[in-house]
Amino acid sequence: DVQLQASGGGLVQAGGSLRLSCAASGLTFDNYGIGWFRQAPGKAREPVSFSRTSDGAPYYAPAVKGRVTISRDSAKNTVYLQMNSLKPEDTATYYCAAGWPTIGTIESEYDYWGQGTLVTVSS
Repeated sequence: DVQLQASGGGLVQAGGSLRLSCAASGLTFDNYGIGWFRQAPGKAREPVSFSRTSDGAPYYAPAVKGRVTISRDSAKNTVYLQMNSLKPEDTATYYCAAGWPTIGTIESEYDYWGQGTLVTVSS
């Protein structure tokens, strides 16, 4: 079975940093694009970032560009989302997802989803 395990969320003050991890199992990791989405309370889920492959240029949503970096570790089958200069509006549950053969900002392009990790940014 394919599993995506998201972790690393928590409570942080505005201006702080967190690194989210998405550990994948049960799939050929390098073949899959991995994306991060987030859902704030009362709002729709939205894309944050994605990495199509190890060689592809990453995507960052305008709201996080310049503050977030996505990276992949093929040896660990893990994708990281480094988030810096966090703002209260970054408060959300963050989900990772995997898709093949290609992914983008649309949820239907992803085949598998993790359970989410909560990020809370206090002002």
